[in-house]
Amino acid sequence: MAGKGGKGLLAGKTTAANKDKDKKRPVSRSSRAGLQCLSMEDDKILSYNDVVLRRSDLGILRGQEFLNDRIIEFYFSYLDSGCSSQDILLVPPSISFWIMNCPFPDSLKDFVEPLKLPEKRVVIFSINNNTDVSLAQGGTHWSLLAYEKNSKVFVHHDSMGNSNQRYAKKLYRDVVGFMGDSESGSSEISLSECPIMPQQMNGYDCGLYVTAIAKLICDWYKNGGSTNNEELWFSALKEVKPQMVSNMRSDILMLIQDLMVKK
Repeated sequence: MAGKGGKGLLAGKTTAANKDKDKKRPVSRSSRAGLQCLSMEDDKILSYNDVVLRRSDLGILRGQEFLNDRIIEFYFSYLDSGCSSQDILLVPPSISFWIMNCPFPDSLKDFVEPLKLPEKRVVIFSINNNTDVSLAQGGTHWSLLAYEKNSKVFVHHDSMGNSNQRYAKKLYRDVVGFMGDSESGSSEISLSECPIMPQQMNGYDCGLYVTAIAKLICDWYKNGGSTNNEELWFSALKEVKPQMVSNMRSDILMLIQDLMVKK
């Protein structure tokens, strides 16, 4: 027993000595460089309204990557700044996500009511298929849900068939009760799939289609909208081509860089 105890003490001393050596061991130049690169990628490059962009966001726009919610939120905020009217609302992706996945349904009213949805003529939501509230930057597909008050309709725009249809239905069910005022109510507000939604040609441009359609709807509204409640902005969708959508990567990147210079 004494021998075993002695071995235990010796092992303890050896382990402690090894830990001391590890503490004193210098960090290699390559490790330092790697940590520095990670730190630089997370550098804040722009604060725009309530949106903070990071250097890594520029890398997403320079490559062929899935857009994250920060980039979409930035572009929504930019479009919102260009709308002089208070009748249109572009809901940040983080808020749309929380409405869909709020674990406390009873508190949803307190969260949604400040948006003043019944006062808006047009409301634009982004939809992501992530359902895990603990997973940041999750999901594999974006789509867009737009509400038009005069037509009493939500229109789902999905650039990959009906991939996000069930998530659109979930968001519709969650918010439709907050759209109508005390006089009109919300029972007549319907949900439909966009009949002529342009389709993406790859697996990573879905977020760009969300930004492109959001811009199209904002332009449609600023130009007076349509007297035909069934046509809405659909005729303008015929002009949305894959190359035009793809070019939005460089357009958004240039916009961010211009704003960085002005800041």
